[in-house]
Amino acid sequence: MRFRTVLAVREFRALWAAELLSQVGDQVARVALAVLVYQRTSSALLAGLAFALTFLPSLLGGVLLGGLADRYPRREVIVVLDLLRAALVGLMALPGMPLAALCALLALVTLLGGPFKAAQLALLADVLTGDRYVTALALRQMTIQSAQVAGFLAGGALAQWISPSGGLAFNAVSFAAAAALVRVGVPRQPAPAFRSAAVQGTARAGGVAMVWRDPGLRSLTALGWLAGFHIVPEAIAAPYADALGDDTAVSVGILMASDPVGSVAGALILGRFVPETVRGKILAPCALLAGLPLLVCAFGPALPLSALMFAMSGALATAYHIQLNAAFVERLHPEAKARGLGVLASGLITVQGLGALGGGLFSDLLGPERAIALAGISAILLGLRPAATWIRVSGEPRTTAPDQGP
Repeated sequence: MRFRTVLAVREFRALWAAELLSQVGDQVARVALAVLVYQRTSSALLAGLAFALTFLPSLLGGVLLGGLADRYPRREVIVVLDLLRAALVGLMALPGMPLAALCALLALVTLLGGPFKAAQLALLADVLTGDRYVTALALRQMTIQSAQVAGFLAGGALAQWISPSGGLAFNAVSFAAAAALVRVGVPRQPAPAFRSAAVQGTARAGGVAMVWRDPGLRSLTALGWLAGFHIVPEAIAAPYADALGDDTAVSVGILMASDPVGSVAGALILGRFVPETVRGKILAPCALLAGLPLLVCAFGPALPLSALMFAMSGALATAYHIQLNAAFVERLHPEAKARGLGVLASGLITVQGLGALGGGLFSDLLGPERAIALAGISAILLGLRPAATWIRVSGEPRTTAPDQGP
């Protein structure tokens, strides 16, 4: 299926454009925040902790507040959360904001990202189904990775030529503009209705319990959270380049861009060239293979080969994440999509933050080459059991289908 097929859907165009805009703003803010904290403290550790705060609180928000989009209209939840984040980041951009207040506001912004992502993915699954949903995820992943590269470049330019506060102000504007795009481009839909006692029980149990009770959802979540290992090369690109004896800014930039470039290629190949009947079968193998190229880094290969290994890992990781998301949605009750997706998506963001911190720690202890190789082998070994579970569960007939209502 071609990308123009999903771009022809008005609601998807609005959601896609809004996410693209806010993703650029997020990356600009991450760079600006790291620069701002380092300028004030001259502490690399505090700058790293500030960067981690853009990831870690998301899990708490997704678990506690992910169900908002199952109780209220999903479009309204997205718009309100975007406007709240715009206001909070606007406060962060005020000159002279105390560092403690800055970090507290950042934690709140990241906390709200959990329920926002749950509502966004649930609404996308409402708008598109089947092969169109997978194609939309592939296009979405390509643009997210492209936006990350553009955002990092723009963030560095804004922080250098204007000020770090200017980068934060840009992020606040991007949130407000994204809210306007969704408000105008997505028709209002009623709140999901709990139409069965089973779904009501699931709702009361919460997203974590719902995911834990279903072996399929549990295994998919575990495979998705392997991203905490796959992010390590990007997180320690600078010390890795130094270990290779090529620590120029250009070399670091090439290494950091390799994973996003590979991700774009993986999404393009999956979305355009892999038949729908094959996609489900490659989920588990790609999840395990994504860690394999990272093992080569233990030998300290030259920059071009290292960049190729990072790109291969990114391509395989993106391919399985796209199909994983689609398979996850298929196993959820329509009225409880936001709760389940909140656990998956917010947990994914959190493990990436933890992976970045862990990668830095093990890089200091073992050296960056061994740290990246350790991340690769850990992803493979820890992925074996959930991969086997998913292969078994996906091959079994579902005894009960998600309640579609009357």
